[in-house]
Amino acid sequence: MTTSSSLASLIAPHGPLRVAINLGNPVLAGLDASGEPAGISADLSRLLAAQLGVGIEWRIFKKADESVKCVRADEADIGFFAIDPVRGEGLLFSPPYVQIEGAYMVRSDSPLQSNDEVDQASHRVVVGAGSAYDLFLTRHLKNAPIVRAPSSPAVVDVFMAQQLEVAAGVKQQLQADAQRLPGVRLLPGRFMVIHQAMGIPAQRGAQAREHLNAFVEEAKRSGWVADAFVRHAIQGAAVAPPGYPAHD
Repeated sequence: MTTSSSLASLIAPHGPLRVAINLGNPVLAGLDASGEPAGISADLSRLLAAQLGVGIEWRIFKKADESVKCVRADEADIGFFAIDPVRGEGLLFSPPYVQIEGAYMVRSDSPLQSNDEVDQASHRVVVGAGSAYDLFLTRHLKNAPIVRAPSSPAVVDVFMAQQLEVAAGVKQQLQADAQRLPGVRLLPGRFMVIHQAMGIPAQRGAQAREHLNAFVEEAKRSGWVADAFVRHAIQGAAVAPPGYPAHD
């Protein structure tokens, strides 16, 4: 029988559970009034640490790719990432716990009316550098130039400042930006679904991954993830179904 101490030695071999938190996706993570990590990613971290019987050390980043590099380098034990084949090198992913939609924003007077009209040479698309949207659109856009903003939260500001044609990102973030900025709108629907998962350094091995997989699946099955949606007032996202998604 695997004990909590033996699991801790697999998943958090340096003592405390070192957690990389990316603040670039406000649906999943943020900081509370005291500056401590908050949101579903932080809550999952605390739940895992409690089950392992260890404390937590936070590694906080503003960009997803910085968080990825931290975990790959074994400077953190877990992180929270969109499952993507480019990110898979050096990481082991759990099944996803949340599905999030990626959407496009345009100006109100834009001729664009649907997502499939975006991929044209005259439509510059701005994304957060190194984000899941950047990785996905780099593979899928054949004609539209990609402009990379310093981070996902900066996408709409770059979109406005540089008079670009399209902004791409988390639907909820774009909806919030549309409420604060006049003269913009979202295109209907979504251009991608992000499968958000936990990740560990590849060197942790199969047994550590198996425990992480079981941890995430139980959090979904038990209703814990659904309860976290209510607790953090998460809208526009969905609890991921059991198991792994098919890659694009």
